[in-house]
Amino acid sequence: MITNTLATLFTRDLTKLKTEIEAYSNESILWDTELGISNSAGNLCLHLIGNLNGFIGSELGNSGYKRERALEFTLKNIPRAELIEKIDATINIVNKVLSELSNEQLESEYPILVFKEKTTTEFFLLHLAGHLSYHLGQINYHRRLLDK
Repeated sequence: MITNTLATLFTRDLTKLKTEIEAYSNESILWDTELGISNSAGNLCLHLIGNLNGFIGSELGNSGYKRERALEFTLKNIPRAELIEKIDATINIVNKVLSELSNEQLESEYPILVFKEKTTTEFFLLHLAGHLSYHLGQINYHRRLLDK
């Protein structure tokens, strides 16, 4: 079932996110930006955590998570250890929710309208996996450019 594949991909990429955050030799650089780089790695990490906890944990798993998207881009200097804890918690909630989804739920309409047109839950989960991968690449590039 596709949920097993999605769980594998989300786990792989969230684990890689932890590796990237841990790889910064200077923790403060997580929050740096430069000309042409508008989001810090720390803020992108918070954004990914909020995105997955909101769209998967809360919407599909009724986790009670309350997303504050604006803060994902404005909070600064969250300790690396706290980011890692949040990533681990995100891995757990994503895997829990995916393990409980039925084929009927995957084929049904995603509970909220995110794009201009309605999508299935399966489509939206695939979108979220791509979104995670996109920002993970940005974080890797950020680290290699700024953490010298």
